Amino acid sequence: MASFGWKRKIGEKVSKATSQQFEAEAADDKDLADDDDANWVHATKRRKEVLLEDCVKKSKQLKDEGASLAENRRYREAIHKWDEALQLTPEDATLYEMKSQVLMSLHEMFPAVHAAEMAVQRNPRSWDAWQTLGRAQLGLGEIALAIRSFQVSLHIFPMNPEVWKEDLSWARKLHEQQKATKTEAVQALAKETELAQESIPDYDFESDEIVAVCAAIAEKEKALSAAKTVVIVSASGTVETVTENENCPTTPDETLFIRAR
Repeated sequence: MASFGWKRKIGEKVSKATSQQFEAEAADDKDLADDDDANWVHATKRRKEVLLEDCVKKSKQLKDEGASLAENRRYREAIHKWDEALQLTPEDATLYEMKSQVLMSLHEMFPAVHAAEMAVQRNPRSWDAWQTLGRAQLGLGEIALAIRSFQVSLHIFPMNPEVWKEDLSWARKLHEQQKATKTEAVQALAKETELAQESIPDYDFESDEIVAVCAAIAEKEKALSAAKTVVIVSASGTVETVTENENCPTTPDETLFIRAR
């Protein structure tokens, strides 16, 4: 049976020269591993850059194809191309702005406003995106919002004569017409209300004339209740109207007549 003893530490009898050589080789291996890691990171980064460049290139190609289709009034096909481009470059504000213009040509105003808003969100400094947004809002009847969008567009590009002379001028004219129409409607409603109130006479139910009329009606009803009229039909078919008083009834013999009230 082997006796128990403490285990020797590894390298206890390894020479100093051998140890130094081992450490040097380990350092070389570490440098090679670091170089491999650096190369891998660089390669991955480069691969991403190449992929991004390919996406941008393909997106531009699709954008140009869509623009060509839109010029030929093939709007649905143009939108399809731009949607594909947006899958590659979702932050391209120009694609949304072009899409909004085409949607307005198709009279689809709600999607047009949404696309223009996306363009403005991605590039708030784009004056043409604000102009397109204003036109889409105008198509929805949102005149006040359209005026604001045109004003922002002019603030970015003050020397744009199209926005100043056409878009903003037209929007302000529509706004004035809208205000005038609302004013006329309010005035017409007020006039109708006034006429309705005038058509109802203002009776004074405590006046002497009304009291006298009520008294006369009461007297007439009292007289009618005091005298009763009876219609008598005889057995032979003769009809006779007899008025009887409460104190002095004048009813004929009931054996000869049939009484009907």
